[in-house]
Amino acid sequence: MDLQVTDNQARSRFEIRADGELAGFAEYHMSGDEVAFTHTNTDDRFRGHGLAGTLVQSALEAVRDRKLEVLPYCPFVRSWIAGHREYADLVPADRRSQFGL
Repeated sequence: MDLQVTDNQARSRFEIRADGELAGFAEYHMSGDEVAFTHTNTDDRFRGHGLAGTLVQSALEAVRDRKLEVLPYCPFVRSWIAGHREYADLVPADRRSQFGL
């Protein structure tokens, strides 16, 4: 399966495509130098293949490259970061306890 993650800034979401078909997205809200992830969705047909994890990792890498901070309001993004502690530094230190990180 060919996967591609892009930042659809016009719709304020990162999107993952599988073989060219939209398979899921992670919605966000930008405020200054913070990216607040609010919701992640994977189409039922693509669940169980790890696409949501790939999507979140790619989105967090893009945020890191832009030197922005992450507010993981989305439960999936929050739990993914908790399971991949190397991304916890993207959450401001003074806000980590708010997200259980």
